Parts: sequence; C-alpha cells; structure tokens
Amino acid sequence: MSQLGRGLLTAALGVAAWSTLVEPRLFTVRRHTLPVLPEGAAPLRVLQLSDLHLAPWQHRKIDWVRHLAELHPDLLVLTGDMLGHRFARGPLLYALQRFADAGVPGMFVHGSNDYFSPVVKNPFVYLGAPSHIGSRRPDLNTAALTDGLEQLGFTDLNNSATRLSLRGTDLVLFGLGDPHVRYDEPEQMGSAIESLPRRRKKTPPVRIGVVHAPYQRALGALLDREAELILAGHTHGGQVRVPGIGALTANCDLSPSQARGLSVWFDAERAAFLNVSAGAGASIYAPMRFACRPEASMLTLESPRRT
Repeated sequence: MSQLGRGLLTAALGVAAWSTLVEPRLFTVRRHTLPVLPEGAAPLRVLQLSDLHLAPWQHRKIDWVRHLAELHPDLLVLTGDMLGHRFARGPLLYALQRFADAGVPGMFVHGSNDYFSPVVKNPFVYLGAPSHIGSRRPDLNTAALTDGLEQLGFTDLNNSATRLSLRGTDLVLFGLGDPHVRYDEPEQMGSAIESLPRRRKKTPPVRIGVVHAPYQRALGALLDREAELILAGHTHGGQVRVPGIGALTANCDLSPSQARGLSVWFDAERAAFLNVSAGAGASIYAPMRFACRPEASMLTLESPRRT
C-alpha cells in the first residue's frame, strides 16, 4: 500500500472511531433566545429533548438527562423517538423522574421509534430518501409509555392540545402524531384546540406547536393553528454533517439547511420560529455522529427588545 493509501486508511479509521466511540457521548445543550412573549412578560425557559433512542445500557445518557433538570427549566417538551430498545421504557421514565420531582411540567409527542423497535438497516439508505416502516406492525407498548409519562404529570399532545400558565404567561400548546408514519391528525388536533376553555384576557396566549417529524404538511397544519413557535426533532441534525456544508439529509421533505437548530417556517401570509433538535441519540444499529453532537435545546422565550 502506498503512503497516500495508508494515510487515507488511517484518516478513515480515525473518523470512524470518532463518530462511533467519541462524538455520540459528547452531550451538549444548544441555546437560543426567541422574542415571542408579550411585552413585560417574565422570560420562560423551555427545555426540548428529542430522539434519545434510549437503550437500557446507555447509563451515561441516562445520567445526562437526569442532570438536565439542574438547568431549572420552566417547561420540558419531548419531541419523540425517546425509545431505542424494547426494554428502554423503565430507564427512560427513571431518567425523566428528576423533572417530575422538581415540579417541571412536561409535554410530549411520540415518534415512530416509540411504536416500532429498531431493526438492522443499511445506514447509507438514510442519505438517499426518508426512512420508512413499510408493512411492519407496531411492536412496542406505546400505551404503557404514554401511561408512564402521564403518571409523571406530563401531558400527551399527540393530535391534542392543552393550555397552561407559566410565570404569568398564558400558553396554548398543541401537537400532532408522527407524520413520518402517517399518525398525524390535524382535524383531531384542531378539535382539541377548539375545546380548550376560553380565558378572558387582553393579551392572547402564546401558541406553541409540537411535532416529531417536521414534514412540510405538518408544519403547515401547525401554522394553520397560528403557532408562533414550532418544536420538532426526527432529523438527528443530519447525523453526519460535512464541515462547511452541513446536513446532507433531513430524513423528510424539510430542507437539509433547516435540519438542525433555529430557523423560520413561513408561507405567503404567516411565519413561526422553528426549532429542530438534532436529538441526543441514534439507532443502536447506526450509532454514529459526525460534526453533529448529541444535544438538548434550551429555548429562552422573552419579550421583544426595544431598540
């Protein structure tokens, strides 16, 4: 083998080792500040956690999730794909118990991996087109997961809605089932919003939409309900990003340029902030990340600043 060949092989082995053994364990918190609250409102800290793909042996990840409660968020939002193994439900609920103990209200929607256990796939297919479930039937006990999360005091937003007040600000949160597996029901979500109790306040509530996979039809449905902020996951931020270029895929019909972080989703007349979390995990059969550290998102919502 030539010197060039040996150098290329060494570089490839180094990238492979980094992306499978090192970077997937470099957990971080991505922070953004958004001017979406009414004038004079106290800031709100929203912690978004997505795509854990948790397996029972991932103790470092479990400990990291538990320590996130020390950030003292005002609200926790889970944007799906929390399970990564058929025996992960107990460890997941243990990890999230710390938030319940601290009295942090939580909201959640499910992703496809909360219904279907992972299977061996060619990881390079992910780069060509969105993954799909095919004819598989759900094999995870999603009802037990939902029940466990609700016992922690968290609210199910799958094709549903809720209203709450945090630090004096009224919020309406609504969500869709996972569009990636066609579980989204916009009409059902709309009915849930319409059935929420009305409150006579001069200042309208801040409206937050939640969905696992940011397909364009789902983002449009959330805009239809006047979402000012949309929270999503699913993309893993591209999972493998090319430095200087970014994500090569979003695993849905969202532009790869919006596969990670804060951007704006808009149509001809409306717009909303869109935060797509790169998530904190990956399939146990494709456990690599490159230039895309596993993350949680801490979003500080505040009033617009006067200039």
